[in-house]
Amino acid sequence: MTSVLPAAKPPTLVVGGGGLLGRHVHSALERSGAPVHSVNVPWHDPVASRDVLRSELTTLVASAPDGRVNVAWCAGAGIVATPAAELETEVALFREVLTDLRAALRPDTRVAFFFASSAGGVYAGSADPPFTELSEPRPLVAYGKAKLEMEEALTAFCAETGSVALLGRITNLYGPGQRLSKPQGLVSQLCLAQLRGTPLPVWVSFDTIRDYLYVGDCAEMIVDALDGLPEHARRTGSNVVVKILAAGTGVTLSAVIGETNRIFRRRARLRIPGAGAPGQVRDLRVRSVVWPELGHRPQTPFSVGVRRTADDIARTYAAGTSAPSHQHQPTQVSEISIR
Repeated sequence: MTSVLPAAKPPTLVVGGGGLLGRHVHSALERSGAPVHSVNVPWHDPVASRDVLRSELTTLVASAPDGRVNVAWCAGAGIVATPAAELETEVALFREVLTDLRAALRPDTRVAFFFASSAGGVYAGSADPPFTELSEPRPLVAYGKAKLEMEEALTAFCAETGSVALLGRITNLYGPGQRLSKPQGLVSQLCLAQLRGTPLPVWVSFDTIRDYLYVGDCAEMIVDALDGLPEHARRTGSNVVVKILAAGTGVTLSAVIGETNRIFRRRARLRIPGAGAPGQVRDLRVRSVVWPELGHRPQTPFSVGVRRTADDIARTYAAGTSAPSHQHQPTQVSEISIR
């Protein structure tokens, strides 16, 4: 009997491999046996960023033995409070990179593309939570609008090239390795404040609800999606899948604070400025109704994920830094985004 060997996995380029999601996606791809490369992009310089990404994408396409390539776009410098002008630069760069990728494609190239979008940014103004992929997107701030523009650009790219893509609208990511220099990542910021013994500003009500997704679980879903996208496209007749990547459980701010209090065995010091944050709404529960089997895997319990996050921050704090050794030193946090 002749055995049939499984097809080799296509090479994958992880864009944003230095960030929280990108590092975990890179590791998950390595565990899956896929050839993977993360690129260091000088995001502060859009021209240099485009040059680097053009070179990396051209090399990726040329290196594919059977024409199959994957791109995992896990980058994103913006947060909810980022000014519109900065986000416009990010959107423009993304469009330019897609233009360069289109130019690099060979006749036999087949691209599977993952794009990290934001459930909170996209659905912040939508009606009737929990939101699903069928809910009408209604962003409240420039951040959410920018994510939708990038989704639209990638959708057009797929229509023109026959590529397949997953637009992953991700809820609140948390886990080891959060970049503490950005004013986001409530779980990490609470843990850091506990270790420092400093008060943390909280700009939203304690009954604010978010869906917290452990970054390792999200990374595994992304790897599964890249593997399954071509078949899913053939089965559904659609080259682009919009899917919410979420834990599927709404957690209040008070419950998050309570969990960190339990782990550190003391109450967090909080400062309540008394003014709300723009773009933040009370209820952002979600429920995915698209490609449901993609999320059918054991999930990291919230208590376990918070403990892992706390242990990671405690190790680096004990080593004399307040952020992981591979991260930049944090700036003063003036606002916590819990998108």
